[in-house]
Amino acid sequence: MHKLYATTLALLALGLSTPNMADTLSMPAGSEQSGIEMPIRGMDMDQVRAYYGAPQHIKSAVGQPPITRWVYPEYTVYFEYRQVIHSVPHRD
Repeated sequence: MHKLYATTLALLALGLSTPNMADTLSMPAGSEQSGIEMPIRGMDMDQVRAYYGAPQHIKSAVGQPPITRWVYPEYTVYFEYRQVIHSVPHRD
């Protein structure tokens, strides 16, 4: 029993002393990254239209739950049902 305890402690000490090998990638949120003001998560379609105007294109809902895309000149807004779930700036 003592040998098992000593082995367990040695393995724990070895595991705790190894350096962390993971990298962290930190990216700012959409509008911070692109410098473009875009709709935020939780806004509804009426709020987006009132604040940002009519989109250039509206892509029909696809899937379940239905995901609709509104395309603006500099970004695309994704809606689940009627609420914004994500806004993505277009690549240059």
